[in-house]
Amino acid sequence: MSDSEHRQVPIQNHLGIMEVPVHYMRGGTSTGVVIADHWVPQDESLRTELLLHLMGAPLSGHQPGNRQITGLGRGVATSNKVFLASVEQTPNGRQLVSTLAQLASGHGEIDWSVNCGNMSCALPLWAIDTGLFQAPVTGEIEITIRNTNTQVITITRMLRDAYGRLASAEIPGVNGAYPRVDLFLQSPVGSKTGALLPTGAVVDTIGGHDVSCVDVAVPMVIADAKSFGKTAHEPIAELEADAAFMAALRQVWIEAGLKMGLRRRDGELMSRADLEKSETIPKVCIVGAARQGGSIAARYFTPQAGHASMAVSGGCCLAAACLIPGTVAHRLAQGISQPTEAFLDIEVGIENPAGRLDATVVAQYSGGTVAIQSVAYRRSTQILMRGYVPLYRASAALVCALRN
Repeated sequence: MSDSEHRQVPIQNHLGIMEVPVHYMRGGTSTGVVIADHWVPQDESLRTELLLHLMGAPLSGHQPGNRQITGLGRGVATSNKVFLASVEQTPNGRQLVSTLAQLASGHGEIDWSVNCGNMSCALPLWAIDTGLFQAPVTGEIEITIRNTNTQVITITRMLRDAYGRLASAEIPGVNGAYPRVDLFLQSPVGSKTGALLPTGAVVDTIGGHDVSCVDVAVPMVIADAKSFGKTAHEPIAELEADAAFMAALRQVWIEAGLKMGLRRRDGELMSRADLEKSETIPKVCIVGAARQGGSIAARYFTPQAGHASMAVSGGCCLAAACLIPGTVAHRLAQGISQPTEAFLDIEVGIENPAGRLDATVVAQYSGGTVAIQSVAYRRSTQILMRGYVPLYRASAALVCALRN
C-alpha cells in the first residue's frame, strides 16, 4: 500500500461526531495509542487538544486522581503514551518517523522530550498492519525508526516463520508469548545532553548520596540503594509507601537534573520548577547486587512514580553504565565481560520487579574511555484494538482542522 493509499483510511463524521482512526497497542510493558501523523493538526494547541481527548486527560487545570474514564489512558505514565508516526524517504530507503507524546492523568501538559523504548516496539507492527511496510512471506522484517524527540535511530527486527506467522517471545511483566520485536538503538550516547557523562564526572555526591549521571538512550540518575537503606529488591509499592525515601530520592534526581544541564523542548535549561513536575527526565533508579543470576538489581522511577518492571530506555542506560569504570553501577555489577579495544557484544541482565531484562551493549574500551556503539533489547508487542475514537467534546477549531 502506498502512502497515498494509506491516507485514504478516513477521518470520519459519524452521528455528527468527528472520529479519528487509531491503533490502541501494547509495546513491551507500556500501552498507548499509535496514530498516523498526517491526521494530527500541525497547530500545537489543536494537536494537544486532540491527544488530551484521545487519552482522557484534563483539557485544562489539574485533576488529581483523574481515572481517565473518558479516554484510552490508564492513569500511570507507562499507559499514557501516544506515538505520532509517518514515513520518510532516505538515501538508504524508507523509514518510519516517530514522535512520542507523554501524557499524565492529572493535568493537560504534554511532555515531548523523550522517547519510549517499550512503546517503540509497537511501531513496526503498526506499520505492517496499516500496509505502510510489506512483510515478506517468511524471514526477517527490518524497519528503521527515527525518533524526533531524541533523534536516536532504532533498527527493529521481526520474523515470520515458515507458516507466515510472526515469531513470538515472552518477556518479564507480560503474561504469555506475543509478536517478538528486537530493537537496536544506534549511537545512543548523549540522547539529550550530548555527553555520556553529562556532569563530567563518573560519580557525583548529592544530598549525601553517591550517584552516577549517565545519558545513553535517556538521561538517568543511578544511585546505590544501600545509601538509602534499601537493597533494590523491595517491591515498588513498598518503596512508594516510604515517604521519607521518596522525598530523599526526589531531591537527589532534581539536583542531579540541574547538574546535568537538562533542557526543555524549546532548548532552554530546565529550571527547578520544570524538574519538579517533569514526568520523563531525568529517569532515576536505585541499584544493588543481583540475587537471581543477573548482573545487577534495579528499582526504576519515571521519575515521579515507580515502574512495575524496567523501562527499556532506562535499561539500556543502566546496562551501559555497568561498563563504565567507577560508576555506581559498575561498582555493583557482577559477571559482566569487560570491553576491549575491539567492539564486542556484552550481555547485561537487569533484575527488576517483573523478572529480568536482558540487554546487549556493543562497546569498546580504548584510550581510557568506553565507547558505546549500540544497545539492543528484545520486547513483545500486540494490537489491543484498531478502530475509531469519537471526539465528543472537540472544539469547533479542532473539528475544522480535522475536516481539512
